[in-house]
Amino acid sequence: MIVFPEQRIDQLITDEMRAEGWDAYTNDPDDAGKETRWGITVDTARAYGYTGPMRDLPEATARAIYRKRYVDAPRFGDVFAIDPSVGAELIDTGINMGTAVAAMFLQRWLNGFNDTGSRYGDLYVDGQIGPVTLAALRAFIQWRGLKGINVLLCGLKGVKATRYLEITESKRSQRKFLYGWVLNRVVTSP
Repeated sequence: MIVFPEQRIDQLITDEMRAEGWDAYTNDPDDAGKETRWGITVDTARAYGYTGPMRDLPEATARAIYRKRYVDAPRFGDVFAIDPSVGAELIDTGINMGTAVAAMFLQRWLNGFNDTGSRYGDLYVDGQIGPVTLAALRAFIQWRGLKGINVLLCGLKGVKATRYLEITESKRSQRKFLYGWVLNRVVTSP
């Protein structure tokens, strides 16, 4: 069976919703997201026009928010088209840490791997995926191949794990989330 990119992104969104607790409604006082359903925080739902009670947030609305906010707007869908594994990692990180953070992680690693700076131009680390970042990713993959993709993914997951640890070191109340973050977002992420 052939799976088309749109179907793969839809499946990725389903996987992300499961990682976020599927249709569970939560309102943990220690969670900065406050009220959450389908992994969508109340602030995000309101920013995308949902005005009802969070307990009643429809799955279709949550899916549309995931697509707009975490795939289309940050251009992670374009990254996914270049390499689905890197795109999936950015989408996952963007959902949990913010899309600018995810994009900066990619830009920093691409700069770091650009040994002499001769493979592609160094990137301005601005948290925005644009044509220059996409071209650098293509050049990196062309140069380093599948092994390079795997090394890049290790780097992206490593900085994500480090950021989780730093969050818990600066705010002890977040420690109760650390194990789940690392398990669901680093060890078993897409």
